Amino acid sequence: MKRILDIVLASLALLLLAVPLLVLAVMVRIKLGSPVIFRQTRAGRHGRPFELVKFRTMTDARGPDGELLSDHERITPFGWMLRRTSLDELPELWCVLKGDMSLVGPRPLPMAYLPLYSPEQARRHDVLPGITGWAQVNGRNALSWEDKFRLDVWYVDHESRWLDIRILWLTVRTVLQRDGISAAGEVSATVFTGSQH
Repeated sequence: MKRILDIVLASLALLLLAVPLLVLAVMVRIKLGSPVIFRQTRAGRHGRPFELVKFRTMTDARGPDGELLSDHERITPFGWMLRRTSLDELPELWCVLKGDMSLVGPRPLPMAYLPLYSPEQARRHDVLPGITGWAQVNGRNALSWEDKFRLDVWYVDHESRWLDIRILWLTVRTVLQRDGISAAGEVSATVFTGSQH
């Protein structure tokens, strides 16, 4: 049932947002350059890798040594707008259609984090990752990693159709209020370096 709901809602969203997505793609190309889509390998269900797609929010600006500048230096006001409104996440609807993600579930994180989880935290990969999730509507990037993973595992243990509907509803409020977009002093979230416990 959850997979059917994912397919129906993601398909409807992509159809309704086709023109806005095209406009956004053109604006990203003009303001941030090419490629328009940011692609990164993330860990999916059971830790299997898949390609996450989002609108890019940063430039490729480099220093004199040829290395990429910090995130703070590469993100633009337009990029901030995309992140504040979560518009950069819309291409992930394609990942939902492909079956790599669900509308609701723990957020997909880099493959490099897999060996850093405690056994309990690793249970977040027992379900498909989501565009939004229980941690996202309860603090998002303003939470510590330990708190985010605790909420992710709580979702795994309590997953239900009604909980998903509640999370989708709360996501609208969270996006409109622009809560928890980034960690203190960071462009998005801090890097996870392992559990403190």
